[in-house]
Amino acid sequence: MKINVEMKCPFCGSDHAVEVNLAQFEAWENGELIQNAMPDLSATEREQLISHICPKCQADFFEGEE
Repeated sequence: MKINVEMKCPFCGSDHAVEVNLAQFEAWENGELIQNAMPDLSATEREQLISHICPKCQADFFEGEE
């Protein structure tokens, strides 16, 4: 079963959501590392779930980080 996890970006205030598998989401909530619990999500989507930072703000924040 899929669910939408809704959140608000702490930087720009935009509302956004990530669609996740409920069992995978529960595994993450119960302590599984997010990359192991939700390998089918992109790194950007996983970061959204962790920090609530929207993709645009992530791109602005992490630009040039390498």
